[in-house]
Amino acid sequence: MSAPAAKVSKKELAANLHEALETSETQLQEAVERIDEVQSEIDKLNERASVEILKVEQNYNQLRQPFFRKRSEWITKIPDFWATTLLSHPQLSSLLGEEDEEALHHLTRIEVIEFEDVKSGYRIDFYFDENPYFENKVISKEFHLDGSGDLASKSTEIHWKSGKDLTKRRKKIQTKDGRKRFREDSFFTWFSDHTDAGADELGEVIKDDIWLNPLQYYLASDTDNEEGEEEGDEEEDLEDSVGDEEESEEEEDDGEHDDEGEDGGENTGQND
Repeated sequence: MSAPAAKVSKKELAANLHEALETSETQLQEAVERIDEVQSEIDKLNERASVEILKVEQNYNQLRQPFFRKRSEWITKIPDFWATTLLSHPQLSSLLGEEDEEALHHLTRIEVIEFEDVKSGYRIDFYFDENPYFENKVISKEFHLDGSGDLASKSTEIHWKSGKDLTKRRKKIQTKDGRKRFREDSFFTWFSDHTDAGADELGEVIKDDIWLNPLQYYLASDTDNEEGEEEGDEEEDLEDSVGDEEESEEEEDDGEHDDEGEDGGENTGQND
């Protein structure tokens, strides 16, 4: 018969628990320190990657410039290219009123100039020919880092001709359901809006979307027109079909009335 197990005193249990907790805390502290060391190495690699990525971006930005210039030369051969492109973009089209559109038909060129180190900012230049709205040949908006490292913006002052300031007019726009409503602002108010450059989505859209591939939005206009024509043709075909059916029904009704008239005549003759 085995001897009974020795009883462990409460004092011994407390001592064992304290030792286990000390061991667990030591292991935890060591794990945190090792993670911090590894994270420091990851941060160093990220910093090196940022430098290398910036160099690559700068290099490819320079490589793209001759192609941008060549593209601009061909764009000048297409009337209203930039106006059509902006009007076909889903985000910009909702900002443009009728007079904005008329002014943009005088837009001959758009250029996006990224600063040498790429990350410090960029400028968007809009070139216009002679127009009834303003005197400027070029209107620019620039985004740059200020002294505190925050993104700020500045722009060209627009010299409006007398009575032609679009930023002081109500503009009429057409909603998706075909209704027309009025808005107080104009696309051109964007140039003087410097309240929060870091949240300026329009500048980012022009730089990162439209400028990189404007042709896709220019061609989208043709697609929309073709779809509109097809819908119009379908409606006309439907109306013609309904009209043919109505004419056919009228002819059948006329035929039935003629038959009744003939039957009535025969009956009258028989009675006579």
